[in-house]
Amino acid sequence: MERRLVTSGSPWEPEVGYSRAVRVGRHIFVAGTTALDEAGRLVGPGDAYAQARQALKLIEQALCTAGAKLEDVVRTRMYVVDIDEHGTAVGRAHGEVFRDIRPAATMVEVSRLIDPQMLVEIEAEAFCHA
Repeated sequence: MERRLVTSGSPWEPEVGYSRAVRVGRHIFVAGTTALDEAGRLVGPGDAYAQARQALKLIEQALCTAGAKLEDVVRTRMYVVDIDEHGTAVGRAHGEVFRDIRPAATMVEVSRLIDPQMLVEIEAEAFCHA
């Protein structure tokens, strides 16, 4: 079965040894995604909702590159720094994108992410029908 790697162009991908997404057959796995813009700057410092929206936008772009769409997502995982403070905002952003799709979803609190200003990181898995 063919294994297709999707890259975002980030210099971290080859250095760390990962891909933005991997497609194997009809399955697509999107790596943990944070709220960086095209220049590698954090979108929405201090704003978990804005960070979640940006991460979800990047996930959608990765899915599109891999030949899928948001409607193909079957699972998401949200890693949130301080779930009491930011969980509702992250959940609201997730709900705006996935309200009608309703993938299996998990939200967990983590002690920190790779950049101390990052408040959320999101993963997604999709299954394409074609």
